[in-house]
Amino acid sequence: MGERIALATTGGKPFSAWRAAPGDARRGGLIVLHPIWGVTPHIREFSDGLAAQGYEVIAPSLIDGTNAFPDLNTDFPILAQRLAMGEASGWGAAAMDVIQATIDALNGPVFLLGFCFGGSTAWLAAARCEGLSAVACFYGGDIVNRVDETPKVPTILHFGTQDEGIPPQDVATITAAHPDLPIWLYPAGHAFVAPTAGYHEDSAKLAMLRTLQHFQRGGGTKGEV
Repeated sequence: MGERIALATTGGKPFSAWRAAPGDARRGGLIVLHPIWGVTPHIREFSDGLAAQGYEVIAPSLIDGTNAFPDLNTDFPILAQRLAMGEASGWGAAAMDVIQATIDALNGPVFLLGFCFGGSTAWLAAARCEGLSAVACFYGGDIVNRVDETPKVPTILHFGTQDEGIPPQDVATITAAHPDLPIWLYPAGHAFVAPTAGYHEDSAKLAMLRTLQHFQRGGGTKGEV
Protein backbone atom coordinates (compact mmCIF):
# COMPACT_ATOMS: atom_id res chain seq x y z
CA MET A 1 0.00 0.00 0.00
CA GLY A 2 1.20 3.46 -0.84
CA GLU A 3 0.92 6.60 1.23
CA ARG A 4 0.22 10.28 0.77
CA ILE A 5 3.34 12.44 0.93
CA ALA A 6 4.21 16.15 0.68
CA LEU A 7 6.72 17.47 -1.84
CA ALA A 8 7.72 20.94 -3.04
CA THR A 9 8.95 22.51 -6.25
CA THR A 10 12.35 24.20 -6.45
CA GLY A 11 10.48 27.47 -6.02
CA GLY A 12 9.08 26.26 -2.71
CA LYS A 13 5.50 25.57 -3.84
CA PRO A 14 4.13 22.60 -1.86
CA PHE A 15 2.09 19.85 -3.48
CA SER A 16 0.68 16.50 -2.45
CA ALA A 17 1.49 13.14 -4.00
CA TRP A 18 0.85 9.43 -3.62
CA ARG A 19 3.99 7.30 -3.25
CA ALA A 20 4.16 3.52 -3.53
CA ALA A 21 7.46 1.76 -2.81
CA PRO A 22 8.64 -1.09 -5.07
CA GLY A 23 7.75 -4.55 -3.84
CA ASP A 24 10.76 -6.30 -5.36
CA ALA A 25 13.96 -5.44 -7.20
CA ARG A 26 13.62 -1.84 -8.35
CA ARG A 27 13.00 -1.38 -12.09
CA GLY A 28 13.11 2.40 -11.88
CA GLY A 29 11.02 5.38 -10.89
CA LEU A 30 7.59 5.85 -12.43
CA ILE A 31 5.45 8.99 -12.36
CA VAL A 32 1.69 8.56 -12.85
CA LEU A 33 -0.25 11.65 -13.94
CA HIS A 34 -3.92 11.64 -13.00
CA PRO A 35 -7.01 12.48 -15.09
CA ILE A 36 -8.97 15.65 -14.40
CA TRP A 37 -10.59 14.05 -11.34
CA GLY A 38 -7.37 14.12 -9.31
CA VAL A 39 -5.43 11.40 -7.50
CA THR A 40 -8.45 9.11 -7.39
CA PRO A 41 -8.79 5.69 -5.72
CA HIS A 42 -8.09 4.15 -9.14
CA ILE A 43 -4.86 6.13 -9.54
CA ARG A 44 -3.77 5.14 -6.05
CA GLU A 45 -4.57 1.46 -6.62
CA PHE A 46 -3.01 1.58 -10.08
CA SER A 47 0.18 3.06 -8.57
CA ASP A 48 0.25 0.38 -5.88
CA GLY A 49 -0.07 -2.30 -8.56
CA LEU A 50 2.87 -0.92 -10.54
CA ALA A 51 4.92 -0.73 -7.34
CA ALA A 52 4.24 -4.44 -6.83
CA GLN A 53 5.93 -4.97 -10.21
CA GLY A 54 9.09 -3.26 -9.03
CA TYR A 55 8.56 0.44 -9.78
CA GLU A 56 8.95 3.24 -7.28
CA VAL A 57 5.79 5.16 -8.12
CA ILE A 58 4.84 8.74 -7.36
CA ALA A 59 1.50 10.18 -8.50
CA PRO A 60 1.64 13.95 -7.92
CA SER A 61 -1.41 16.15 -7.61
CA LEU A 62 -1.25 18.36 -10.68
CA ILE A 63 -4.16 20.51 -9.49
CA ASP A 64 -3.63 20.63 -5.73
CA GLY A 65 -6.17 21.94 -3.28
CA THR A 66 -9.88 21.12 -3.24
CA ASN A 67 -10.64 17.44 -3.91
CA ALA A 68 -7.06 16.68 -4.94
CA PHE A 69 -7.45 13.19 -3.41
CA PRO A 70 -11.15 12.40 -3.96
CA ASP A 71 -12.94 9.38 -2.52
CA LEU A 72 -14.58 8.60 -5.88
CA ASN A 73 -13.11 7.83 -9.29
CA THR A 74 -15.66 10.11 -10.95
CA ASP A 75 -17.37 12.79 -8.87
CA PHE A 76 -19.65 14.49 -11.38
CA PRO A 77 -20.89 17.29 -9.07
CA ILE A 78 -17.36 18.74 -9.02
CA LEU A 79 -16.61 18.12 -12.72
CA ALA A 80 -17.22 21.73 -13.80
CA GLN A 81 -14.92 22.95 -11.04
CA ARG A 82 -12.19 20.48 -11.97
CA LEU A 83 -12.46 21.35 -15.67
CA ALA A 84 -12.16 25.04 -14.87
CA MET A 85 -9.06 24.31 -12.80
CA GLY A 86 -7.63 22.23 -15.64
CA GLU A 87 -8.22 25.02 -18.14
CA ALA A 88 -6.66 27.53 -15.75
CA SER A 89 -3.58 25.31 -15.59
CA GLY A 90 -3.18 25.48 -19.36
CA TRP A 91 -4.20 21.81 -19.45
CA GLY A 92 -1.09 20.86 -17.53
CA ALA A 93 1.35 23.52 -18.72
CA ALA A 94 1.40 25.13 -15.28
CA ALA A 95 2.35 21.80 -13.67
CA MET A 96 5.78 21.42 -15.25
CA ASP A 97 7.50 22.56 -12.04
CA VAL A 98 5.53 19.95 -10.09
CA ILE A 99 6.51 17.22 -12.53
CA GLN A 100 10.16 18.30 -12.56
CA ALA A 101 10.23 18.20 -8.75
CA THR A 102 8.73 14.70 -8.87
CA ILE A 103 11.37 13.57 -11.37
CA ASP A 104 14.07 15.00 -9.11
CA ALA A 105 12.64 13.08 -6.14
CA LEU A 106 13.26 9.75 -7.88
CA ASN A 107 16.45 7.91 -8.73
CA GLY A 108 16.78 7.01 -12.39
CA PRO A 109 15.74 5.72 -14.74
CA VAL A 110 12.50 7.69 -14.42
CA PHE A 111 9.47 6.90 -16.59
CA LEU A 112 6.18 8.77 -16.86
CA LEU A 113 2.65 7.99 -17.97
CA GLY A 114 -0.57 9.96 -17.83
CA PHE A 115 -4.30 9.57 -18.46
CA CYS A 116 -6.66 12.08 -20.12
CA PHE A 117 -5.72 15.47 -18.57
CA GLY A 118 -2.59 13.69 -17.35
CA GLY A 119 -2.01 12.29 -20.83
CA SER A 120 -1.88 15.80 -22.28
CA THR A 121 0.37 16.87 -19.43
CA ALA A 122 2.63 13.87 -20.05
CA TRP A 123 3.09 15.07 -23.64
CA LEU A 124 4.29 18.46 -22.40
CA ALA A 125 6.56 16.84 -19.81
CA ALA A 126 8.18 14.70 -22.52
CA ALA A 127 9.03 17.90 -24.40
CA ARG A 128 9.90 20.24 -21.53
CA CYS A 129 11.16 18.34 -18.49
CA GLU A 130 14.63 16.95 -17.82
CA GLY A 131 15.58 13.53 -16.48
CA LEU A 132 12.93 11.32 -18.07
CA SER A 133 13.80 8.07 -19.87
CA ALA A 134 10.47 7.30 -21.58
CA VAL A 135 6.88 8.56 -21.61
CA ALA A 136 3.45 7.10 -22.43
CA CYS A 137 0.38 9.28 -23.07
CA PHE A 138 -3.10 7.79 -22.74
CA TYR A 139 -5.95 9.59 -24.55
CA GLY A 140 -4.61 13.11 -24.06
CA GLY A 141 -7.24 15.34 -25.60
CA ASP A 142 -5.13 18.51 -25.68
CA ILE A 143 -2.15 16.95 -27.44
CA VAL A 144 -3.58 18.02 -30.79
CA ASN A 145 -3.26 21.64 -29.66
CA ARG A 146 0.39 21.06 -28.74
CA VAL A 147 1.64 19.29 -31.86
CA ASP A 148 4.36 21.94 -32.18
CA GLU A 149 5.96 20.43 -29.06
CA THR A 150 8.46 17.62 -29.71
CA PRO A 151 9.26 14.96 -27.10
CA LYS A 152 12.91 14.79 -26.06
CA VAL A 153 12.60 11.16 -24.96
CA PRO A 154 11.00 8.03 -26.46
CA THR A 155 7.23 8.59 -26.29
CA ILE A 156 4.22 6.50 -27.24
CA LEU A 157 0.55 7.49 -27.48
CA HIS A 158 -2.62 5.47 -26.92
CA PHE A 159 -6.05 6.44 -28.27
CA GLY A 160 -9.45 4.78 -28.52
CA THR A 161 -11.09 4.76 -31.94
CA GLN A 162 -14.50 5.21 -30.25
CA ASP A 163 -13.43 8.16 -28.10
CA GLU A 164 -16.07 10.83 -28.75
CA GLY A 165 -13.87 13.50 -27.17
CA ILE A 166 -10.85 12.86 -29.42
CA PRO A 167 -12.05 12.58 -33.04
CA PRO A 168 -10.08 10.65 -35.68
CA GLN A 169 -8.98 13.88 -37.35
CA ASP A 170 -7.19 14.92 -34.16
CA VAL A 171 -5.25 11.66 -34.10
CA ALA A 172 -4.49 12.11 -37.80
CA THR A 173 -3.15 15.62 -37.12
CA ILE A 174 -0.85 14.31 -34.39
CA THR A 175 0.31 11.45 -36.60
CA ALA A 176 1.09 13.79 -39.50
CA ALA A 177 3.07 16.12 -37.22
CA HIS A 178 5.00 13.27 -35.58
CA PRO A 179 5.14 10.33 -38.01
CA ASP A 180 8.09 8.82 -36.13
CA LEU A 181 6.14 8.28 -32.90
CA PRO A 182 4.30 5.03 -32.14
CA ILE A 183 0.59 5.90 -31.94
CA TRP A 184 -1.53 2.92 -30.93
CA LEU A 185 -5.27 2.71 -31.60
CA TYR A 186 -7.74 0.52 -29.71
CA PRO A 187 -11.40 -0.45 -30.31
CA ALA A 188 -12.47 1.46 -27.21
CA GLY A 189 -13.79 4.78 -25.97
CA HIS A 190 -12.30 7.34 -23.65
CA ALA A 191 -10.75 6.26 -20.34
CA PHE A 192 -10.54 2.63 -21.43
CA VAL A 193 -7.98 1.86 -18.71
CA ALA A 194 -10.05 3.37 -15.87
CA PRO A 195 -12.58 1.26 -13.89
CA THR A 196 -15.53 3.28 -15.16
CA ALA A 197 -18.12 2.88 -17.90
CA GLY A 198 -15.33 3.33 -20.46
CA TYR A 199 -13.23 0.39 -19.26
CA HIS A 200 -12.25 -2.03 -22.04
CA GLU A 201 -10.32 -4.96 -20.65
CA ASP A 202 -8.50 -6.17 -23.77
CA SER A 203 -7.47 -2.65 -24.78
CA ALA A 204 -6.35 -1.78 -21.25
CA LYS A 205 -4.20 -4.90 -20.94
CA LEU A 206 -2.61 -4.48 -24.36
CA ALA A 207 -1.91 -0.78 -23.83
CA MET A 208 -0.25 -1.44 -20.47
CA LEU A 209 1.79 -4.31 -21.93
CA ARG A 210 3.07 -2.01 -24.66
CA THR A 211 3.74 0.74 -22.14
CA LEU A 212 5.79 -1.41 -19.78
CA GLN A 213 7.76 -2.85 -22.70
CA HIS A 214 8.38 0.73 -23.85
CA PHE A 215 9.70 1.58 -20.38
CA GLN A 216 11.94 -1.48 -20.35
CA ARG A 217 13.48 -0.40 -23.64
CA GLY A 218 13.85 3.15 -22.34
CA GLY A 219 15.58 1.87 -19.22
CA GLY A 220 17.92 -0.39 -21.14
CA THR A 221 16.50 -3.67 -19.81
CA LYS A 222 14.93 -6.66 -21.52
CA GLY A 223 13.34 -8.52 -18.62
CA GLU A 224 9.83 -9.90 -18.42
CA VAL A 225 6.94 -7.47 -17.92
